Amino acid sequence: MNGYIFDIKRFALHDGPGIRTTAFLKGCPLRCRWCQNPEGLGSQPVLWYHAQRCIKCGACVKACPTGALSGNPESSRFIHVDRKKCDLNGACVAVCPARALEFDSSEYTAEELLQVFLRDRVFYESSGGGITLSGGEPFAQPKFSSEILDLCREQNLHTALETTLHVDQSTLERFLPLVDRFLSDVKVWDSDEHRRYTGVGNELILSNVRWLAEHGVKMTIRIPLIPGVTATAENVGGIARFVHDLPGDVPVELINFNPLASGKYHALDLPYDFASVTAALDPEVVEGLADVARRAGVTVL
Repeated sequence: MNGYIFDIKRFALHDGPGIRTTAFLKGCPLRCRWCQNPEGLGSQPVLWYHAQRCIKCGACVKACPTGALSGNPESSRFIHVDRKKCDLNGACVAVCPARALEFDSSEYTAEELLQVFLRDRVFYESSGGGITLSGGEPFAQPKFSSEILDLCREQNLHTALETTLHVDQSTLERFLPLVDRFLSDVKVWDSDEHRRYTGVGNELILSNVRWLAEHGVKMTIRIPLIPGVTATAENVGGIARFVHDLPGDVPVELINFNPLASGKYHALDLPYDFASVTAALDPEVVEGLADVARRAGVTVL
Protein backbone atom coordinates (compact mmCIF):
# COMPACT_ATOMS: atom_id res chain seq x y z
CA MET A 1 0.00 0.00 0.00
CA ASN A 2 1.32 3.43 -0.97
CA GLY A 3 0.69 6.74 0.75
CA TYR A 4 1.48 10.42 0.20
CA ILE A 5 3.76 12.04 2.80
CA PHE A 6 4.41 15.78 2.71
CA ASP A 7 7.02 15.94 5.46
CA ILE A 8 9.04 13.74 7.80
CA LYS A 9 10.38 15.34 10.97
CA ARG A 10 13.12 13.44 12.77
CA PHE A 11 14.06 14.14 16.40
CA ALA A 12 10.63 15.64 17.11
CA LEU A 13 10.09 16.53 20.77
CA HIS A 14 6.49 17.77 20.82
CA ASP A 15 4.55 15.01 19.05
CA GLY A 16 4.25 12.54 21.90
CA PRO A 17 6.63 11.23 24.57
CA GLY A 18 10.40 11.13 24.08
CA ILE A 19 12.32 11.61 20.84
CA ARG A 20 10.16 10.77 17.84
CA THR A 21 9.98 10.68 14.08
CA THR A 22 6.80 12.28 12.79
CA ALA A 23 5.40 11.58 9.32
CA PHE A 24 2.86 14.05 7.93
CA LEU A 25 0.22 12.44 5.71
CA LYS A 26 -1.78 14.27 3.04
CA GLY A 27 -5.52 14.71 3.22
CA CYS A 28 -7.78 16.33 5.81
CA PRO A 29 -11.58 16.53 6.30
CA LEU A 30 -11.31 19.96 7.95
CA ARG A 31 -10.53 23.31 6.35
CA CYS A 32 -9.20 25.32 9.28
CA ARG A 33 -8.75 28.91 8.22
CA TRP A 34 -5.47 29.11 10.17
CA CYS A 35 -4.08 25.76 8.94
CA GLN A 36 -0.30 25.64 9.36
CA ASN A 37 0.11 22.88 6.75
CA PRO A 38 -2.03 23.78 3.72
CA GLU A 39 -0.03 21.30 1.66
CA GLY A 40 -1.66 18.61 3.80
CA LEU A 41 -5.26 19.49 2.95
CA GLY A 42 -5.67 17.75 -0.41
CA SER A 43 -5.18 14.06 -1.03
CA GLN A 44 -2.99 14.40 -4.14
CA PRO A 45 0.41 16.07 -4.73
CA VAL A 46 0.46 19.76 -5.64
CA LEU A 47 3.14 21.79 -7.44
CA TRP A 48 4.83 24.48 -5.32
CA TYR A 49 6.37 27.60 -6.83
CA HIS A 50 8.92 29.38 -4.62
CA ALA A 51 9.21 32.82 -6.21
CA GLN A 52 12.13 33.83 -4.00
CA ARG A 53 14.27 31.01 -5.43
CA CYS A 54 13.36 31.59 -9.08
CA ILE A 55 16.18 32.83 -11.36
CA LYS A 56 13.72 33.56 -14.21
CA CYS A 57 15.46 31.33 -16.73
CA GLY A 58 12.21 30.10 -18.26
CA ALA A 59 13.39 26.50 -18.59
CA CYS A 60 10.26 25.21 -16.88
CA VAL A 61 7.96 27.01 -19.33
CA LYS A 62 9.68 25.34 -22.27
CA ALA A 63 9.68 21.92 -20.60
CA CYS A 64 6.00 21.81 -19.63
CA PRO A 65 4.14 19.56 -22.12
CA THR A 66 0.68 20.79 -21.11
CA GLY A 67 1.31 24.54 -21.29
CA ALA A 68 0.47 24.96 -17.61
CA LEU A 69 3.33 27.40 -16.97
CA SER A 70 3.82 30.92 -18.25
CA GLY A 71 6.37 33.61 -17.43
CA ASN A 72 5.83 37.30 -16.72
CA PRO A 73 9.06 39.30 -16.31
CA GLU A 74 7.10 42.25 -14.88
CA SER A 75 5.64 40.24 -12.01
CA SER A 76 7.27 39.49 -8.66
CA ARG A 77 6.01 35.96 -9.23
CA PHE A 78 7.69 35.33 -12.59
CA ILE A 79 6.00 31.97 -13.11
CA HIS A 80 2.24 31.52 -13.18
CA VAL A 81 0.91 27.99 -12.72
CA ASP A 82 -2.40 27.17 -14.40
CA ARG A 83 -3.42 24.44 -11.99
CA LYS A 84 -6.26 23.27 -14.23
CA LYS A 85 -3.74 22.38 -16.94
CA CYS A 86 -1.06 20.97 -14.61
CA ASP A 87 -1.06 17.15 -14.71
CA LEU A 88 1.88 16.75 -12.29
CA ASN A 89 4.12 15.15 -14.93
CA GLY A 90 7.18 16.66 -13.22
CA ALA A 91 9.00 17.92 -16.32
CA CYS A 92 9.29 21.43 -14.88
CA VAL A 93 10.61 20.16 -11.55
CA ALA A 94 13.26 18.11 -13.33
CA VAL A 95 14.70 21.04 -15.30
CA CYS A 96 14.55 23.78 -12.65
CA PRO A 97 18.17 24.55 -11.61
CA ALA A 98 17.11 26.60 -8.57
CA ARG A 99 14.53 24.19 -7.11
CA ALA A 100 11.93 26.91 -7.38
CA LEU A 101 9.43 24.26 -8.45
CA GLU A 102 8.80 21.13 -6.44
CA PHE A 103 6.02 18.81 -5.43
CA ASP A 104 4.60 19.23 -1.95
CA SER A 105 4.70 15.51 -1.17
CA SER A 106 6.29 12.18 -2.01
CA GLU A 107 4.86 8.71 -2.43
CA TYR A 108 6.03 6.01 -0.01
CA THR A 109 5.26 2.37 0.52
CA ALA A 110 4.60 1.40 4.11
CA GLU A 111 7.85 -0.58 4.14
CA GLU A 112 9.83 2.42 2.86
CA LEU A 113 8.41 4.63 5.59
CA LEU A 114 9.17 1.97 8.20
CA GLN A 115 12.82 1.99 7.17
CA VAL A 116 12.90 5.78 7.73
CA PHE A 117 11.41 5.26 11.18
CA LEU A 118 13.90 2.55 12.09
CA ARG A 119 16.92 4.81 11.48
CA ASP A 120 16.41 6.40 14.90
CA ARG A 121 15.34 3.37 16.92
CA VAL A 122 18.25 3.86 19.33
CA PHE A 123 16.95 7.34 20.21
CA TYR A 124 13.41 6.07 20.73
CA GLU A 125 14.67 3.38 23.08
CA SER A 126 16.88 5.74 25.10
CA SER A 127 14.18 8.43 25.50
CA GLY A 128 10.93 6.51 25.66
CA GLY A 129 10.01 7.86 22.23
CA GLY A 130 8.71 6.36 19.02
CA ILE A 131 6.88 7.35 15.86
CA THR A 132 3.95 9.66 15.24
CA LEU A 133 1.59 9.88 12.29
CA SER A 134 0.30 13.40 11.72
CA GLY A 135 -1.01 15.43 8.84
CA GLY A 136 -3.20 16.56 7.36
CA GLU A 137 -5.08 13.70 8.90
CA PRO A 138 -3.80 10.10 9.12
CA PHE A 139 -7.39 8.83 8.93
CA ALA A 140 -7.61 10.39 5.44
CA GLN A 141 -5.33 7.53 4.31
CA PRO A 142 -6.70 4.78 6.57
CA LYS A 143 -5.34 1.73 4.76
CA PHE A 144 -1.82 3.15 4.50
CA SER A 145 -1.89 4.41 8.08
CA SER A 146 -3.03 1.08 9.48
CA GLU A 147 -0.42 -0.80 7.46
CA ILE A 148 2.49 1.32 8.65
CA LEU A 149 1.24 1.22 12.25
CA ASP A 150 0.97 -2.55 12.03
CA LEU A 151 4.58 -2.74 10.80
CA CYS A 152 5.65 -0.49 13.68
CA ARG A 153 3.84 -2.80 16.10
CA GLU A 154 5.86 -5.73 14.76
CA GLN A 155 9.02 -3.72 15.50
CA ASN A 156 7.83 -2.83 19.04
CA LEU A 157 7.87 0.90 18.27
CA HIS A 158 5.74 3.22 20.40
CA THR A 159 3.07 4.75 18.17
CA ALA A 160 1.13 8.00 18.42
CA LEU A 161 -1.53 9.50 16.17
CA GLU A 162 -2.14 13.25 15.77
CA THR A 163 -5.73 13.54 14.60
CA THR A 164 -8.76 15.76 14.24
CA LEU A 165 -10.90 12.76 15.27
CA HIS A 166 -13.37 13.72 12.55
CA VAL A 167 -13.76 10.06 11.58
CA ASP A 168 -16.43 7.41 11.87
CA GLN A 169 -16.29 5.31 15.03
CA SER A 170 -15.93 2.01 13.16
CA THR A 171 -12.68 3.23 11.57
CA LEU A 172 -11.47 4.62 14.87
CA GLU A 173 -12.14 1.31 16.60
CA ARG A 174 -9.99 -0.60 14.09
CA PHE A 175 -7.03 1.58 15.04
CA LEU A 176 -7.20 1.06 18.80
CA PRO A 177 -4.84 -1.96 18.87
CA LEU A 178 -2.32 -0.06 16.72
CA VAL A 179 -1.98 3.24 18.62
CA ASP A 180 -0.36 3.79 22.03
CA ARG A 181 -1.46 7.42 22.39
CA PHE A 182 -3.87 9.68 20.55
CA LEU A 183 -3.03 13.39 20.28
CA SER A 184 -6.47 14.78 19.55
CA ASP A 185 -7.35 18.34 18.57
CA VAL A 186 -10.36 20.09 20.05
CA LYS A 187 -10.15 23.47 18.40
CA VAL A 188 -13.35 25.41 19.08
CA TRP A 189 -15.88 24.71 21.86
CA ASP A 190 -18.92 26.31 20.22
CA SER A 191 -20.08 24.07 17.36
CA ASP A 192 -21.35 26.90 15.16
CA GLU A 193 -18.04 28.72 15.52
CA HIS A 194 -16.23 25.43 14.91
CA ARG A 195 -18.10 25.07 11.62
CA ARG A 196 -17.39 28.69 10.71
CA TYR A 197 -13.64 28.33 11.15
CA THR A 198 -13.04 24.67 10.19
CA GLY A 199 -15.85 23.78 7.81
CA VAL A 200 -17.38 21.13 10.10
CA GLY A 201 -19.21 21.04 13.41
CA ASN A 202 -17.56 19.54 16.48
CA GLU A 203 -20.21 16.98 17.47
CA LEU A 204 -18.47 13.98 15.90
CA ILE A 205 -15.11 15.07 17.29
CA LEU A 206 -16.39 15.44 20.86
CA SER A 207 -18.26 12.14 20.59
CA ASN A 208 -15.06 10.37 19.56
CA VAL A 209 -13.07 12.01 22.36
CA ARG A 210 -15.66 10.81 24.87
CA TRP A 211 -15.72 7.31 23.33
CA LEU A 212 -11.92 6.99 23.52
CA ALA A 213 -11.91 8.14 27.14
CA GLU A 214 -14.65 5.67 28.05
CA HIS A 215 -12.51 2.88 26.57
CA GLY A 216 -9.49 3.87 28.63
CA VAL A 217 -7.41 4.94 25.65
CA LYS A 218 -4.34 7.07 26.38
CA MET A 219 -5.03 10.48 24.94
CA THR A 220 -3.90 14.10 25.04
CA ILE A 221 -6.29 16.90 24.07
CA ARG A 222 -4.60 19.70 22.15
CA ILE A 223 -6.04 23.19 21.81
CA PRO A 224 -4.48 25.40 19.11
CA LEU A 225 -4.31 28.99 20.34
CA ILE A 226 -5.40 31.12 17.40
CA PRO A 227 -5.46 34.88 18.07
CA GLY A 228 -8.99 36.23 18.01
CA VAL A 229 -10.57 32.79 17.58
CA THR A 230 -9.61 30.03 19.99
CA ALA A 231 -7.23 31.89 22.31
CA THR A 232 -9.94 33.06 24.68
CA ALA A 233 -10.76 32.15 28.26
CA GLU A 234 -14.29 31.21 27.18
CA ASN A 235 -13.08 28.74 24.54
CA VAL A 236 -10.26 27.20 26.56
CA GLY A 237 -12.46 27.01 29.65
CA GLY A 238 -15.29 25.30 27.79
CA ILE A 239 -12.99 22.65 26.35
CA ALA A 240 -11.21 22.16 29.68
CA ARG A 241 -14.48 21.61 31.55
CA PHE A 242 -15.49 19.03 28.95
CA VAL A 243 -12.15 17.24 29.39
CA HIS A 244 -12.44 17.36 33.19
CA ASP A 245 -15.74 15.48 33.00
CA LEU A 246 -14.24 12.65 30.94
CA PRO A 247 -13.40 9.37 32.69
CA GLY A 248 -9.71 8.90 33.46
CA ASP A 249 -6.88 11.42 33.49
CA VAL A 250 -6.80 13.19 30.12
CA PRO A 251 -4.20 16.00 29.96
CA VAL A 252 -4.52 19.15 27.88
CA GLU A 253 -1.80 20.78 25.79
CA LEU A 254 -2.02 24.36 24.51
CA ILE A 255 -0.38 24.87 21.10
CA ASN A 256 0.73 28.43 20.39
CA PHE A 257 -0.02 30.01 17.01
CA ASN A 258 2.71 29.58 14.40
CA PRO A 259 3.05 32.73 12.26
CA LEU A 260 5.31 31.13 9.63
CA ALA A 261 2.68 29.52 7.38
CA SER A 262 2.20 32.48 5.00
CA GLY A 263 5.02 31.36 2.72
CA LYS A 264 3.34 28.02 2.14
CA TYR A 265 0.11 29.66 1.05
CA HIS A 266 2.07 31.95 -1.27
CA ALA A 267 3.85 28.97 -2.85
CA LEU A 268 0.53 27.21 -3.42
CA ASP A 269 -1.28 30.31 -4.76
CA LEU A 270 -3.77 30.16 -1.90
CA PRO A 271 -5.29 33.00 0.15
CA TYR A 272 -4.50 33.00 3.88
CA ASP A 273 -6.90 34.57 6.36
CA PHE A 274 -4.22 34.98 9.04
CA ALA A 275 -1.44 36.50 6.92
CA SER A 276 -1.61 39.70 8.97
CA VAL A 277 -0.91 37.84 12.23
CA THR A 278 2.88 37.90 12.28
CA ALA A 279 3.68 36.83 15.84
CA ALA A 280 2.86 34.02 18.22
CA LEU A 281 0.99 34.81 21.43
CA ASP A 282 3.06 36.23 24.27
CA PRO A 283 4.08 33.62 26.86
CA GLU A 284 2.10 35.52 29.50
CA VAL A 285 -1.07 35.14 27.45
CA VAL A 286 -0.48 31.42 26.96
CA GLU A 287 0.18 30.96 30.68
CA GLY A 288 -3.00 32.85 31.52
CA LEU A 289 -5.01 30.50 29.32
CA ALA A 290 -3.23 27.54 30.89
CA ASP A 291 -4.39 28.82 34.29
CA VAL A 292 -7.96 28.90 32.97
CA ALA A 293 -7.65 25.22 32.04
CA ARG A 294 -6.07 24.33 35.39
CA ARG A 295 -8.91 26.03 37.26
CA ALA A 296 -11.28 23.73 35.39
CA GLY A 297 -9.44 20.83 37.02
CA VAL A 298 -7.36 19.44 34.16
CA THR A 299 -3.64 18.76 33.88
CA VAL A 300 -1.89 21.13 31.47
CA LEU A 301 1.27 19.84 29.84
